Amino acid sequence: MAAIRFEILGRSAVTGARVGRVETLHGGFDTPAFMPVGTKATVKGLLPDVVAGTGSEGLLNNTYHLMLRPGSGLIAEMGGVHRFMGWDGPILTDSGGFQVYSLSDARHIDEDGVTFRSHVDGAEERLTPERSVGIQNELGADIIMAFDDCPPAPVAGDGDAAAVDGSGRARHGVAAAEYDARNLAAAARTRRWLERCVAAHGRGDEQALFGIVQGGVDLELRARCAAEVAALDLAGYAIGGCAVGEDYRTMMEIVSHTAGMLPADRPRYLMGVGYERDLLAAVKAGVDMFDCVLPTRNGRNANAFTPTGQIRVRNAGYARDGGPIDAGCDCLTCERFSRAYLRHLFMADEMLGPILVSLHNIRHFQRLMLDIRRAIRDDSWSLVERNWPVTVSPPVSSDS
Repeated sequence: MAAIRFEILGRSAVTGARVGRVETLHGGFDTPAFMPVGTKATVKGLLPDVVAGTGSEGLLNNTYHLMLRPGSGLIAEMGGVHRFMGWDGPILTDSGGFQVYSLSDARHIDEDGVTFRSHVDGAEERLTPERSVGIQNELGADIIMAFDDCPPAPVAGDGDAAAVDGSGRARHGVAAAEYDARNLAAAARTRRWLERCVAAHGRGDEQALFGIVQGGVDLELRARCAAEVAALDLAGYAIGGCAVGEDYRTMMEIVSHTAGMLPADRPRYLMGVGYERDLLAAVKAGVDMFDCVLPTRNGRNANAFTPTGQIRVRNAGYARDGGPIDAGCDCLTCERFSRAYLRHLFMADEMLGPILVSLHNIRHFQRLMLDIRRAIRDDSWSLVERNWPVTVSPPVSSDS
């Protein structure tokens, strides 16, 4: 078979949503799909079989982190990342571009690539389109991403400043007066780098290469970039540069504007997003694939997702609460453990607490995706919104 095969199995009659199936050499996954993030070839704290038990069919690995430690060459020697981490399902690797972007105070971009300092040992490193693809070829993921230039969001002020994105993470921004030129340069560079990635890809029969659409908050530039990227016959297409500091309304305007411009017969992937309402809105716009660190990052910090909002497991009010995180959830955590016990684990600094809440959070997102896929087939969107109030509200804690 080809490196990837995508089949659309159904479409919504009232939105742009579609339900389908992606098949790779390491198995397939139903779409719309949510991929947990296994940054360093592990979903933190969870055995691969446990992750699979949540309904997760594919994972994301991080090229930047794996190139630094243990190195893609070593992973190739060990039989590739699937064997290395004990995961036999589909794996997608990002290109490293976003992580390099987030090191804005310690990197230099030029036409050939990016020079930066390793966060591990401070050594100078260099990533180019060719090296990024070569590293991903060595890792052996089923889906690999083109190396792109991700522009920061515009912020008020005269210099580089921190902005907070849709995942609650601080990201670097650029002064509004400088934004247009930086954004235009990034979109053009992303297109040029994509051509180099295509030329460098050495395992096209085994690994599917996706291109990335940039353009920031400029809708006209997004359209131009989408047309240029779609002109290349790629296995799939991604929307990048979202959740980097723009507000929710702007992000969804970008996604809605861009998704329909991408080839309808290929998977569409929204990178690094996000909260439940982000996912639902993007699915309605025609997006098929998602990844985000929220389930595990929040789980490690004692924040549990529920259909009505997050709860803070450390809250004193749960000290004698014998109920589960979510009575409607079928995960191991909710079937066997109380909020009181989970709170105890966090207060006692026991590692089982982050493990159990991370497990629940991933299952929460997979249950949501199950209901979204049913909604597409039946056009039962009101049922999703009724059963998942958090999809129609900003992400807030239900404790507040």
